[in-house]
Amino acid sequence: MGRILVGTASWTDKTLLESGWYPDDVTSAQERLAYYASSFPVVEVDSSYYAPPPESTVSLWRDRTPSGFTFDIKAFSLLTQHPTKPTALPKDLRDRLGDTKKNLYLRDLDAQAVEQVWDRFLTALAPLYDSGRLGAILFQFPRWFPIAKRNKQYILECKARCDPLRISVEFRNHTWMSEENQAETLDFLTSYGLPYVSVDMPQGYPDSIPPVLAATADLAVVRFHGHSAKWTSHDVHERFGYLYSEEELREWAPRLRRLADDADTTHILMNNCYRDNAQVNARQLARLLPNNRPSRTGGRHGAK
Repeated sequence: MGRILVGTASWTDKTLLESGWYPDDVTSAQERLAYYASSFPVVEVDSSYYAPPPESTVSLWRDRTPSGFTFDIKAFSLLTQHPTKPTALPKDLRDRLGDTKKNLYLRDLDAQAVEQVWDRFLTALAPLYDSGRLGAILFQFPRWFPIAKRNKQYILECKARCDPLRISVEFRNHTWMSEENQAETLDFLTSYGLPYVSVDMPQGYPDSIPPVLAATADLAVVRFHGHSAKWTSHDVHERFGYLYSEEELREWAPRLRRLADDADTTHILMNNCYRDNAQVNARQLARLLPNNRPSRTGGRHGAK
């Protein structure tokens, strides 16, 4: 069985800071990341979806975590064909676009600006890559990104642009993992060594993907989004405000162990980020998996 790393998709969420998960004497950004890294071996950075992080910030992430700690980074929204606020771009690129308040898509930028966005995003991640702390860049494609030749080509373009940094791929359009297309999708990812991001999420919505676990590369990734009854809410905390029960996690554990048999490393990330839900569930799940014992107890289920 390969290594299994269990963590969460946030360590700075406002509701997490208010939940009491961090000890009272852990108050600074440096102390919080150090405490998180002493509790879990991997974290997913989602803030990078909203705006590329400055390289100086990424350097701090490197310096505040121990050797062997892993960061998965969510790709900037513009690069995954999501609408992006102009204010998320560097000032010099905004100035080239002129006065616009509407959301932007990658197609709205000229070729030189596109190159700049890619280059700056990837360059900022160099401190993590150079120090061996970068896991994968998560490309979560939108619900209007169906299975199609042109979209497969774009995924391969993303892979090529990021090389030697690796990417992982999560879909939100059901056509990729429908019964008739599932084998084709997994074969495509496998043939190019692209890690498929398996998901647990509410079903019955246009962006629902079934909870299929599959290793299409030496890295496997699983993201737990919860089962909130308010999945369509624009309030992110309502959408992801779900706490898994111990029984639910026990049902998942043997499936995750089987997945880990097919990969060198498996990242399991709790994205039910409301208060300390993700941290509590990550600790519970880690205890159910071999060689994954959290180094601290605390939060809702123990002393800090």
